[in-house]
Amino acid sequence: MMKKLLIWLLFILPLSNPLQAQNIDIHILNAINLHRPQSLDPVFQGISNTAEPIAVAVPIGMFVTGLLEKDNSLKYNAIQVVGALAVSTVITEGLKYTIRRPRPYVTYPYIQHKTTESDPSFPSGHATVAFATATSLSLHYPKWYVIAPSFLWATTVAYSRLDLGQHYPSDVIAGALIGTGSAWLSYKVQQWIDKKYKLK
Repeated sequence: MMKKLLIWLLFILPLSNPLQAQNIDIHILNAINLHRPQSLDPVFQGISNTAEPIAVAVPIGMFVTGLLEKDNSLKYNAIQVVGALAVSTVITEGLKYTIRRPRPYVTYPYIQHKTTESDPSFPSGHATVAFATATSLSLHYPKWYVIAPSFLWATTVAYSRLDLGQHYPSDVIAGALIGTGSAWLSYKVQQWIDKKYKLK
């Protein structure tokens, strides 16, 4: 019941009044971007820049370790992470160029930003790959010392996109949901394949 209410509040209700949804988005972004400690901008830019390298390094590291240790399970898990990233990226890029939402600093020139991105705003690609990676790791290795740092990193990446003025809150929420959902779906498909063909 609580989950349905949250979905209603975050997505269905705002869609019934796009102007109100946009107002909520920009008000939250204003509160974060315009009142941030600017001395931390390099820190958040650095965190933001980790999204894609870590998303690439994680499955490569898993696969190479699996090869070296002759661990088929680890190699299959690495392939699942790649699958999650591929699915989430296709969905994100498709939505970006279908919806073509301008970046917040384009629509609202007073939004402070250090860099200019060429692609549309919705959804956030950084949030997508960060949450796809964090969710995949957490599903395969459900230990607190994997889950906590993984999602702390993903959440910080998503927050950095607001702090740096690159995205609206709804962009990063959508990216997080796409990344998480793609990872979960990819994990379930892998489990089905494993069971059917007894790969492990």
